[in-house]
Amino acid sequence: MRPNPAPVSAPRDLEATLAEVEAQLSALGNALKLQNAPAAEEAAAALHRALAQAVSRFGNAERSGGVPPALRRRLVRTSGQVAAQRDAVARATSALDRAIDVLLPSEAPAASVYGQGSTGRSTGRSSGLAQA
Repeated sequence: MRPNPAPVSAPRDLEATLAEVEAQLSALGNALKLQNAPAAEEAAAALHRALAQAVSRFGNAERSGGVPPALRRRLVRTSGQVAAQRDAVARATSALDRAIDVLLPSEAPAASVYGQGSTGRSTGRSSGLAQA
């Protein structure tokens, strides 16, 4: 049997690293629920840093003796939560983009609609919407 070169504190380090990812994921979720953009930006950046550290530490642990099964399952569950959060943000962004498109249509369709349907009358002034 080969000796385990990983330090004895490795599981505790992995536990702390994973706990930090979970805490930042929770903070991001809360900020998004509260629609607090500055807090969401801060939490997203902190989550990104925590994820980078987790990838590094779990990768090192895997190369030097393995990750305990309980932490591996927890990491998989947390990874699923990160993916779900990313999908929820993508859906919200898509819905917001559609709402903005309805409220502020692009200039090309507006110009063609108003340009082609003209009755020939001119007021001599331009629309503020066309300039926006």
